[in-house]
Amino acid sequence: MSKKLVFTSLVLFAVTLATTIVCFAFTLLTKEQALKEAFWSGAQIETETKELSGEVLENIKKRLGGSLVYEQQGSESAKVKEKHTVEFNFGLKDGQKKGVAIIDTEPGKWGPVEFITTMDVKGTVKSVKVMSYQEQRGRPIARTSFLNQYRGKSSSSMLEVGKDIVGVSGATISSRAATFAVKKAIVIYEEVYLKK
Repeated sequence: MSKKLVFTSLVLFAVTLATTIVCFAFTLLTKEQALKEAFWSGAQIETETKELSGEVLENIKKRLGGSLVYEQQGSESAKVKEKHTVEFNFGLKDGQKKGVAIIDTEPGKWGPVEFITTMDVKGTVKSVKVMSYQEQRGRPIARTSFLNQYRGKSSSSMLEVGKDIVGVSGATISSRAATFAVKKAIVIYEEVYLKK
């Protein structure tokens, strides 16, 4: 092989490798799959969209530390904007609401991470799943062993990495993003539905 061909091959390999590392995006669950897994088999799902505004929005932001997005130094916070519209996906059985799921996106270190948090109608967490992410070292936050820590959490829980949540070593930003997403789902549901 000529030196020029070897050099060109190496350059192409390096560019391909760099592109793969930079664009390390995974979709684990579509919205439909996530909602199907969130509830029991055969659950009817009813979606209610609510606009967060006025006193409700102020209360939510206050309880979340001032923002609807958890901005951390070293994260891709600029890629995630505050949304004031929330979809509440209710699981119905015999026409009665038996659970609620909220999908949220928070900034991870390398890009947005999308979560689904499922709660009972009293606001207690039943399950949390990662739907998609663009992480390199934060992938372990998608593991069941990490996400199971949120089961049973409610507004009376601390929900703080290093306190009642064990973060993933080497993925502190992703662990905090997951914890904030869960807390945010609990707070928004409580402020919109339970405090009426």
